Amino acid sequence: MSARIAEGAVRRPAAAVRMSPGVARLLIIAGLIIFWEVSVRLWGDPLFLAPPSQVVVSLYEFIWNPQVLNALRTTLYELVVAFALAVAIGLPLGLILGLQRFAYGSFYPIVLLLYATPQATILPLVILAFGIGTESKIAFGFTHSIFPIVVNVVAGVQGLKPSLIVAARSMGANRRQILTNVVIPHMIPSFFTGMRIGMTGDLLGVLLAELYVSQAGVGHYTRLFTESFEPQRLFALIACLAAIAVFLNESCRRAERRMSRWHD
Repeated sequence: MSARIAEGAVRRPAAAVRMSPGVARLLIIAGLIIFWEVSVRLWGDPLFLAPPSQVVVSLYEFIWNPQVLNALRTTLYELVVAFALAVAIGLPLGLILGLQRFAYGSFYPIVLLLYATPQATILPLVILAFGIGTESKIAFGFTHSIFPIVVNVVAGVQGLKPSLIVAARSMGANRRQILTNVVIPHMIPSFFTGMRIGMTGDLLGVLLAELYVSQAGVGHYTRLFTESFEPQRLFALIACLAAIAVFLNESCRRAERRMSRWHD
């Protein structure tokens, strides 16, 4: 008995000092930032690299720079509009291709072919069709984000067990009820997976279009800061982009959690 008590007393301190995942993440991030600061100041070239302290100063300058703030707002607007169009078109298109055998056999291979085509190759065509304004950035972000949504929605619908539909029909459910109560809840995880992948593609497409030809937006300032050898501002701009991506991804995750409560 005394041996067990001693063993329990030894285990309690070990459990007490066990580190939570959140604290571990913060320590890793802090260690990387310290390493970045020290290594850049000791060995880095100021024309190409900037320490985090200078990046923070540049972030503070961005708050008072109306041109950069307008660029961030322009890029965020293009991202949101392109992604909203991709969801509004990709979701019903994926449902149609997944539910209709004729549509699946006829048009889904074309979707896969377009998805496999490198989108960067059609950027000049998009610029020629929509010009150099905001419309071309939205269109190019749309082409990057719609295909992951369609493909994942089709995969979610195709993964539905036929027995569930048979059971719903045996209980008197009509097509609308089967769609809303069986098909859509089953494909929600795949749909949100496609949304997350499409969101990343949306950001990539908009930035590529802004880098290629633009006088506004984050891509324009990214090219400007690179050509003028201002790494501290470039890293600050990247930090802003990362914050936008995290915000959009977190919004998608929260929406998925709310719509998938029945699954938990």
